[in-house]
Amino acid sequence: MTTATPSHTPQAPLRIGTPLRIGTRGSPLALAQAHETRDRLGAAHPHLAVPGAIEIVVIKTTGDRILDRTLAEAGGKGLFTKEIEDALLAGEIDLAVHSMKDVPTVLPAGLDITCLLPREDPRDAWFSRDGATLMELPAGAVVGTASLRRQAQVLARRPDLTVVPLRGNVQTRLRKLAEGEVDATLLAMAGLRRLDLADKVTAVLEADVMLPAVAQGAIGIEARIADAATNRLLAPLNCADTALRVTAERGVLTALDGSCRTPIAALARVLADGSMNMEAMALSPDGRTIVTTSRRFLASDARAAGLDAGAELKGRLPPGIFTAS
Repeated sequence: MTTATPSHTPQAPLRIGTPLRIGTRGSPLALAQAHETRDRLGAAHPHLAVPGAIEIVVIKTTGDRILDRTLAEAGGKGLFTKEIEDALLAGEIDLAVHSMKDVPTVLPAGLDITCLLPREDPRDAWFSRDGATLMELPAGAVVGTASLRRQAQVLARRPDLTVVPLRGNVQTRLRKLAEGEVDATLLAMAGLRRLDLADKVTAVLEADVMLPAVAQGAIGIEARIADAATNRLLAPLNCADTALRVTAERGVLTALDGSCRTPIAALARVLADGSMNMEAMALSPDGRTIVTTSRRFLASDARAAGLDAGAELKGRLPPGIFTAS
């Protein structure tokens, strides 16, 4: 993953005169992220702020079509990116906007995440119909989530609860909660903030209660590596701190061969002195097995530290722990 303009084309011209096409999923959150990208591009480049300079292209992905089972059952990560990446490779769009937690660690040849926007709040948010916290829910209460990471951490703390799959966009999940389909659910704070729904949250879960997904809250912009003009447009939008944090966390995922079938969590931070720290965790889906580690490292070692942390977790896990769906 690169986080700056490719060095071999520093003088590539800016695109002027044709619409810059942004590919995105069509959910309200995905569109909010695409609009944020559009607005940041317009602020950085006045010629992109005029009407018609940027076109948002909605692409329906496999993950959007599958609503009757969890992503783990449907085949894991990549379900929200494949069709968008196909359009990027075919030249039908110029860049793709993704939630980085949905992006596989291995990208198609010729594509890269060339820009990361400033990260939003990476924490998880807790919702319950009667205001009860995770520890206050009665035994047997039903928690809805499509995330194995959230399921595993909930069951680790409350093995007496029932966790069921809950798919759909943010608004759909909140509606299902209000209708009594589940007693509680969890969503990412970042998405709620981007949709102006943060005031609906029952409680924000700190990382020591619910360690976030790798790269949660980060928006990644994928482009063709050879498209120097587009990458020059993206360069001013890149957030160096976010890039370092995401690089370290995705290193953990890479070492663990992570997918939607693997409950993995990690959160890296850039400290005041410029160094970094990171907490990482791998669990069994039932929450009975938990392995954690932490690292303090130089920013220049972000990827190496992530890979090392992931390798440690992998070595300490029981064989075959990730084979269960």
